[in-house]
Amino acid sequence: MKVNDVNQGIHKNRRRLRIGRGPGSGRGKTSGRGHKGQGQLAGWSAAGIFEGARMPLIRQIPKRGFHNRHGRIVTCVNVDDLEARFAAGAEVNPDSLRSTGLAKGVWDSVKILGEGTISKSLKVSAHHFSAQAREKIIAAGGTVIDLPGPAPVVKRQKKATQKKPAKG
Repeated sequence: MKVNDVNQGIHKNRRRLRIGRGPGSGRGKTSGRGHKGQGQLAGWSAAGIFEGARMPLIRQIPKRGFHNRHGRIVTCVNVDDLEARFAAGAEVNPDSLRSTGLAKGVWDSVKILGEGTISKSLKVSAHHFSAQAREKIIAAGGTVIDLPGPAPVVKRQKKATQKKPAKG
């Protein structure tokens, strides 16, 4: 690259293109909108995914999975993470987990899981505990406090339907 090529092709004070000012301008008559079709009319603008007559790419790609926008978000923390981040005798609660960086983002409840070992006595407050985590914390001399969490989701039972006899 050469120093004299740095600003090559950059036009800072370029005049705007005046559209619809006669045939000599190069953008007269239809003003770049073409003949007929929906794009010729004033006020029409295509959506961001509009691709003319063909099937839009966003509709061609197969959709997989399901994201429940009303589902509860539970953040999980292992016992060995508590061992690494907290001093002996510390109080572990959702606020302290967020301040240490173990619980990030938006969540409804905290669950303590039992992966790893713990040797420090901690006062752990969470919404849910696995049985193994509860045992390990108590065995290390700590205490476990269950926080009131959101109400559990009750699934509806499907009504039993009778099968119709086959025609034969």
